[in-house]
Amino acid sequence: MWQVQKQKGSKAERVSEPDAIANIERPTSGPASGTGNKGHGAEMLDLKVQIHRELLDEINLGQLEKMSRAQVEAEAGDLIADILNRHQLALNASERRAMVGDVLDELLGLGPLEPLLQDDSITDILVNGPDIVFVERKGMLERVQTRFKDERHLFRIIQKIASAVGRRIDESSPFVDARLADGSRVNAIVPPLAIDGSLLSIRKFARIPINIKKLVEFGSIPAPVAEVLEGVVRARRNILISGGTGSGKTTLLNAVSSFIDERERIVTIEDSAELQLQQEHVARLETRPANIEGKGEISQRDLVKNALRMRPDRIIVGEVRAGEAFDMLQAMNTGHDGSMTTVHANSARDALSRVEQMIGMSGIDMPARAARAQIASAINVVIQIGRLSDGRRRLMSLSEITGMEGDVITMQDIFRFRMTGRDAENQVLGHFEATGIRPKFLDVLSAHGVELSSELFRPDRKID
Repeated sequence: MWQVQKQKGSKAERVSEPDAIANIERPTSGPASGTGNKGHGAEMLDLKVQIHRELLDEINLGQLEKMSRAQVEAEAGDLIADILNRHQLALNASERRAMVGDVLDELLGLGPLEPLLQDDSITDILVNGPDIVFVERKGMLERVQTRFKDERHLFRIIQKIASAVGRRIDESSPFVDARLADGSRVNAIVPPLAIDGSLLSIRKFARIPINIKKLVEFGSIPAPVAEVLEGVVRARRNILISGGTGSGKTTLLNAVSSFIDERERIVTIEDSAELQLQQEHVARLETRPANIEGKGEISQRDLVKNALRMRPDRIIVGEVRAGEAFDMLQAMNTGHDGSMTTVHANSARDALSRVEQMIGMSGIDMPARAARAQIASAINVVIQIGRLSDGRRRLMSLSEITGMEGDVITMQDIFRFRMTGRDAENQVLGHFEATGIRPKFLDVLSAHGVELSSELFRPDRKID
């Protein structure tokens, strides 16, 4: 048993806060039709707060950490029943189970967010203050009934997420990038920067990583393009994946990385670790923000420089945003073939312009032509992906960089997605097509033992 008497100044007493419990109802599937029965919801919130306070007074938190959720649930169920009886509060079996679940979520998890995190149909969780929560399902946003008791409760959950990965968030540092235990990406920004309450965004990761086969099944990538991508990775071509926010850049990077040989050493560098590489020999690096005194920051650029001393076969940078782009290009140009990274851009051509701008952010005074020559020499393939207006994510183009003509980087599309309209259900219609250009990298692929049929690149061949 883990019951103990309350002691003055005990840990249980210190964490027993009035903002402990939320989440009106456990079921969160489907959009909310408003905020539900507010009167009943307020009563349930008050009841959960009261039970949570008394429960913390009667448990040993040190022993709690050594028990499984099933054991804690069994013990908590009995204690909650006793508390309800003491207050002469009658709940039916369903309400009691929901009550136990909510209290356990507060004790062991992230409170009202737990049901959403367990729902595999949800890909994004977007919290706009304590009373408004949206989720994304199948690329479309919908509001759910989940809410927090108040701003203090939401802020406490955000602090719990940040502290778990050694990050901090407070008035002096009011935004943070973090991750959950399963690798899901988290961004939070709190007052005074967030005017109407703390904002929390969670990009969930699939429990089973999405591979190329699944992307083909979803229609995001046609099978012939997937075959070409496999050859490009196996032949150690350097890849830049470009796309907008939420377009699936990291998902695609994870998927194509599965083609890397198990015998190669891979070093990954990220602001917040979210890559899910399946190989055994992976060295994962993560940046570190400055401490409260403004010291101790370790940037992606620092990690890229350090990675070169770690004997990597390939370097994968989760996303280049600033001066680390120059160091990444240097790595690609100095024997680390097959490296990959992502960048925010609206087209393949824009992606190259973005990389050029980021070279300027490195503090190195380099003429524009020299910067473009570096890009043309380092990057071999640019993959553009996008999220369409109907919520679906698709590969928009696969392009090859062929060199320089004067001051211009030359690039040619090999495959592209052509939109043709919409159907009765407002779904985007279109098809993938080959441009008919035979890529120059075929000779490199052949030298690495990767043979691709010329039929893949015929312009009159329909690609499904």
